[in-house]
Amino acid sequence: MRKETLWEAQVRANPGHSQWYIDRFAALRAEGADLHGEARLIDAMVPRGASILDAGCGPGRVGGELAARGHRVTGVDVDPVLVNQARTDFPNARWEVGDLSELDLPDERDPGFELIVCAGNVLTFLAEGTSGTVLERFAAHLAPTGRLVTAFGTSRGYAPETFLADARAANLVVDSLHSTWDLRPYKEDSDFLVAILAPSGIVG
Repeated sequence: MRKETLWEAQVRANPGHSQWYIDRFAALRAEGADLHGEARLIDAMVPRGASILDAGCGPGRVGGELAARGHRVTGVDVDPVLVNQARTDFPNARWEVGDLSELDLPDERDPGFELIVCAGNVLTFLAEGTSGTVLERFAAHLAPTGRLVTAFGTSRGYAPETFLADARAANLVVDSLHSTWDLRPYKEDSDFLVAILAPSGIVG
């Protein structure tokens, strides 16, 4: 039986949470806030028209911008309210409702995504004990020369050393570690981790 994610538990406790999240970013966008730092990095890492998975896509903030930049984007999120918003706002991408621990996109696994991005602290909102499984599902959907870029706050319950151990168990290896989306160096006391991972044997 599928476990409830921490995000779903939060929505169950506060049914208006998903709409609050949508409205929060809509307000930031209206204020002129820069919401595309993640997308700029991802865009620079792949050729034009790349196949990209936005894992934990929410209302499409990252994946929608990547689609606007000419990439072939598929987004997956467990929250149907957020996915419906992404479909409304960014119809030029594919948006699916699904739990990342059960990620299975047969039509995308051969040859696999050129890049998977998992931003917005998604890994800290998974169901307890499923992080390793999620990383395995990501690895199964990556092209042989693909990259996984994921990021989360280091004090949000998923210790970086545990994450790196889970990544190794999923046959993913570290390409580079950073403390910000503009690639400042990662240090032991950094409060944020941006990890760029690759399938085993493909680093460099």
